Amino acid sequence: MSPVFNVQHDDARGDAVAAATMAVGQGKLVVLPTDTVYGVGADPFDPGGVAALLAAKGRGRDKPPAVLVPNAQTVDGLAMNVPSYARRLMERFWPGGLTLIFRAQPSLMWDLGDTNGTVGLRMPDDEFALALLESTGPLAVSSANRTGERPVTSVADAGFAFGPAVEVYLDGGPRQNELASTIIDCTRADPRLLRRGTITPEQLREVLGPIDLHDSTGAPLSAHPGDGAPAPGVGRNTPEDRSGSLGDDASADGANPGPAAAAGSSETEAAPTQKLPTRRSERRRLEALGRQGRAEEPTQVIPLGGVGAEPPFDREAPRSVELPGRGGQTGG
Repeated sequence: MSPVFNVQHDDARGDAVAAATMAVGQGKLVVLPTDTVYGVGADPFDPGGVAALLAAKGRGRDKPPAVLVPNAQTVDGLAMNVPSYARRLMERFWPGGLTLIFRAQPSLMWDLGDTNGTVGLRMPDDEFALALLESTGPLAVSSANRTGERPVTSVADAGFAFGPAVEVYLDGGPRQNELASTIIDCTRADPRLLRRGTITPEQLREVLGPIDLHDSTGAPLSAHPGDGAPAPGVGRNTPEDRSGSLGDDASADGANPGPAAAAGSSETEAAPTQKLPTRRSERRRLEALGRQGRAEEPTQVIPLGGVGAEPPFDREAPRSVELPGRGGQTGG
């Protein structure tokens, strides 16, 4: 039977971190609490560990896991061509529910699946998770549920899902937040919102300033009264969307959000009415509804890591950054 460590108390955390770090180093799986739901993690630099994670989840290589990092400085060891707007987003929303997709450093010796050369990174807002990441280094993490099932909010539910397939279980108590992380594609000149989640478009715009925020199709994400919160079924951990908040939810699977709300549901009801609208005002109203409908379309119909767009930036020289917990291993 796999051991369960209660990490809700400081006096038990040292042994828990040591046991989990050893398991990860041996290519085995650990279940850990995050700021969203429970996640199942493995060493991203161990192909056997990543394969075991995908097998435990019951998923293929087309849905690679995201990678959790202990701090923003680790990003330069894992990603290249990081735009300045992404660094501002990290400064404002990390640690927290924001997963950023970058081009992966080509020199990294890892195989996360069919990522098309990209990687989703997130820094979780959980004290124990960050302490573990400082010891293990970056972890490939997906939400701790079998594919197609609901995310789990307790270590007991994770145990029912994985049993002996996981080497170490870390019990951080019940998780209260099932809302997935917001996912932003940062491989282009302008950011694209691939999934709505804990960070709203309005919050993103406050940081992005004059930089346009686009939807998953590349169309400008127009501001409207209802974009401050996820549309029903969008950005939540539906049966087909288990990733994003760890990385991704325990944001961390390839995210396929649920159906968006019908266009014009809340905004149409709140809009002022006119008994005899002019032709121009009616045209503007219809255009606004069209923009709203595009903004509320389901996002991220592609694997979390496989964005597939070449970055419109000049290729930068790889940076050498020592990754925590890797014994001098560098990315770049």
